[in-house]
Amino acid sequence: MTVQSELSTITSSLEELAARLTALVELDEGKGDSDVYVELVAAERAVTTLLRRLNRVSRAIR
Repeated sequence: MTVQSELSTITSSLEELAARLTALVELDEGKGDSDVYVELVAAERAVTTLLRRLNRVSRAIR
């Protein structure tokens, strides 16, 4: 497996995870335990940041 194909696979998995986290954030927004909401938002941001970094790496090695 090449680095590019591995990055593509990882990126796809993280995109799915980001979408799922976003759905949870939107579902929990303004409801329930605010600590849970804060942690979900932080996780969503972390995954989104990681996706941006991986996309930059992917572009750089093309």
